[in-house]
Amino acid sequence: PAAKAPILEVCQTPARLGELPLLTSWATDGGAFVTLPLVYTEHPDGRGHNLGMYRIQRYDDRTTGIHWQIHKGGGYHYHAAESRNESLPMTLFIGGPPALMLAAIAPLPENIPELMLASLLLGEKLPITRDPAGGHALVAHAEFAAKGFVPPHMRRPEGPFGDHYGYNSLTHDYPVFHIERLYHRRDAIYPATVVGRPRQEDFYIGDYLQDLLSPLFPLVMNGVRQLKTFGETGFHCLAAAKVTNRYPREAFASGLRILGEGQLSLTKFLILTDGEIEVTDFKKLWVHVLERINWQTDLFVFANVSQDTLDYTGPSVNNGSKAMMMGLGKEPRRILPESFHGDLPQGCGRAEIFLPGTLVVQGEGFAAQQDLPARLAHCPALADWQVVVLVDDARAATENLQEFLWTVFTRFEPAADIHAAATELRRFHPTLTPPIIFDCRLKPWYPEVLEVDEKTRRMVDEKISEILPSRYR
Repeated sequence: PAAKAPILEVCQTPARLGELPLLTSWATDGGAFVTLPLVYTEHPDGRGHNLGMYRIQRYDDRTTGIHWQIHKGGGYHYHAAESRNESLPMTLFIGGPPALMLAAIAPLPENIPELMLASLLLGEKLPITRDPAGGHALVAHAEFAAKGFVPPHMRRPEGPFGDHYGYNSLTHDYPVFHIERLYHRRDAIYPATVVGRPRQEDFYIGDYLQDLLSPLFPLVMNGVRQLKTFGETGFHCLAAAKVTNRYPREAFASGLRILGEGQLSLTKFLILTDGEIEVTDFKKLWVHVLERINWQTDLFVFANVSQDTLDYTGPSVNNGSKAMMMGLGKEPRRILPESFHGDLPQGCGRAEIFLPGTLVVQGEGFAAQQDLPARLAHCPALADWQVVVLVDDARAATENLQEFLWTVFTRFEPAADIHAAATELRRFHPTLTPPIIFDCRLKPWYPEVLEVDEKTRRMVDEKISEILPSRYR
C-alpha cells in the first residue's frame, strides 16, 4: 500500500538533487554523475516498459543529462515520443533491491520486461506502489525516485566521462531530464560505483549475468551452444561462441544470428568455433582457432555498420565495422610457431610471444609510421606467424591476459586496422595471406586513456594510511 511504501516517506518539491553525494570519479569528468542509475520509461503507445542503466550527469538541482546511446530501450521510447513532438515521462530510481540493478544491466531482448526479470531474481513479485501525484508507479523499496520528463528536441553537452572501456568518452549532446519531484526514504542510503578501466565492479556483474542467462542462449539462438562476451574489453569489443556446424557454413548463420540479437549486435569482433572447447578460456580458444582458420574463407569483415557509442575506433561516433572469425573442424590445419628469430622492419622495437602463432610487436606511434603494418606483413621473419599484433608497448600488452585483451580489442577497428601479406578479392570476398597484422596502436582521434591524477593518488594514499593499519595495506 502507498501509505506504507518506504519510498514515499519524504517528497521534495522542488527537488534538491545537489544534496545527493554524486561522484566525480575522474579529474577529467565533466561533472558529477549518478553511477548506478535505474532509468524507467514506458513506450508512448503503452507497449511495454524499459529499465536501463544510462548514465546521468547532474547539471543542477532539477536537470540532468540522460545518456541514451544507440540500441537502448529507453532511447527508443524517447525517439517515439520526440517524433510526435511530445515529452517522455521518466523516473530515475536510485537504490532498492539489487535485483533491480541486475535487471537494468541484463541484455534482454527489447520487448522482454526488465521488472519481470527483477521479480524472478527476487523470487517474488517486485513490490511497487502508486505515486500520489500520478504518473509511473514507484518501486516501493527504492532509496530515491526522481520523477519528471524529457522534453523533445532539447539537447545539452554531456560528458566527458571516464567509461568502462578505460578511456575518457568525449562530450556529446544528449537529451535533458527535468525533475519535478524527488521521493526518498527518510534515512536513505545513496549507492554508487566507480566506473573505469576493467576490471571494476561492472565486470563482475556482467560475468554473473552471463552465467545467469547462459541457459537461454541455445533457446533464443538455435545453434549457439555457448556464448561469452569479454568484460576485459568493455564487453562489446569481443565475444566468442561455440556453435554447431552440421552443414557447410552453418557456423556463419549462427554468427549472423548473434550479431543480430539485441545488444549483442554491438559486438565488434566475434570468434566462432565448433570445437569441444570452453570459449570462456580465451587462450585455448585463440590457439584452437588459429590452428584451424582458413584465411581465404573464414574471416569476414563488415564495414560501414553501427558501432558502440563508447568505441571511438571507427571513423565517427556510432559508425565502424565488425569482424567474424571462424576456426572450424576437428583437425588442425597447421602447427603454430612458438619461438621468434629474425629482424623486424625499421620502426619496430621489442617482440613478445604471447601465445603460439601470435606475436606482439612494439612499433613507433601511428602518426609517425602509418605504413608500418604493411611493412610488417611483408617481413620475411614473420612469414610463419598467423597473427602479429602491433602495439605501442609490447611489454605492457603481454603482461597478462587482461592487458592483452584490453590493449588489442579496444584499440583497433576491423575494417581499418587488419592488414595482410596479400589481399585478393574473390567472389566479392577478401582472401588474406598471413601474417595477419592487427594495428592496435593508439590513434590520434582516440580519447585519452584513463589515468589516476597524482593529486588524487596522493590524497588517497594519505587517507588510507590514516584509516587502515599497515598490515592491511
